[in-house]
Amino acid sequence: MCDWRTDPAFAMCRALLDGADLASFAGGPFDIRAVTATIRPETIGAATLDDLPWGNFPHGKKAREAVRLLHTRDGSASDAAGMLIGLCADDSRAAAALAVPFLIRIATDPHHPHRGDALRGLAAPARARHFGVACRDELFLHRSGPRRDDYDDYGVEVTGYPAGWSVAAARAAITAATPALLPLLHSSDPAVRIDASYTLATAADPGRTLRSAFAIRYTEERDPMAQAALVLATAEITRAHPHRQDTEWIHELWQDRTQPPEVRLAAAIGWLALTDEPAPDALHATVNALATEERARAMDVLPWLAAAGCGEPGLLRCVRRMLHPEEPEPYDDPWA
Repeated sequence: MCDWRTDPAFAMCRALLDGADLASFAGGPFDIRAVTATIRPETIGAATLDDLPWGNFPHGKKAREAVRLLHTRDGSASDAAGMLIGLCADDSRAAAALAVPFLIRIATDPHHPHRGDALRGLAAPARARHFGVACRDELFLHRSGPRRDDYDDYGVEVTGYPAGWSVAAARAAITAATPALLPLLHSSDPAVRIDASYTLATAADPGRTLRSAFAIRYTEERDPMAQAALVLATAEITRAHPHRQDTEWIHELWQDRTQPPEVRLAAAIGWLALTDEPAPDALHATVNALATEERARAMDVLPWLAAAGCGEPGLLRCVRRMLHPEEPEPYDDPWA
């Protein structure tokens, strides 16, 4: 087993731990933002993998092999995207961020057998710590905590690598690929439409281009879960780029009895995350009436809610943390 203290992939992390200035690494071969920015969509392919310094980033070799498996187009790649998501769940995103341009290329290839797997793995490195996050002040948040020196608002990953650099690299790649990813919102497969919404929600959208695309697609969408995904995607981008009309639209949705229950519940969660206003009685009544155990489990197909859950359906965890924050965490013994 490799010792991280001698593994060259952790060289930068060790140097930072010893007091090196983070700024001295900016723009260099250990800056995941700079390395990812060198990847050109027109040259992406299996051969490009070995031209990149995967070894400069923690768990880089694992991430490279996962991408290589996805490129093989055979059945052995089924768990490759899951490995990349697992790295992010373990708070180690740098190498997964380097995989993002390759995943975009696969996800946007309509003939690739692993496009769904690639799309599912795309968004994880573009979010900071979000597994288990379900409270109003943190759900959908693209920044968390006070600024800490040059580490921006994200601090460091479990490896010691600056988390903000990993997230920024992944988001920049997704933002640049927005024109290629947008058509996935119109896929014939609802699962692809949901995952596309989840991925695009991490892109920069100061001009509301994406939110306009979500709104247009919402009027065309007939699948309630895919509609709910568009609502949550709009809420996430609106939290990063506040816009009163978008917040008002989401507020109207949870009140609209003509909307599917899944949409109203997604809108209730989205509105609570976008405001600090006290939850009105009408919202409590809506959630109490619609958030059944069965529906909550079904809504775990929405990646936001699946990530929020910790041993319980994500919707119910969000409801408890947002509307009843005084309640203790339920006891969850994985060995019981």
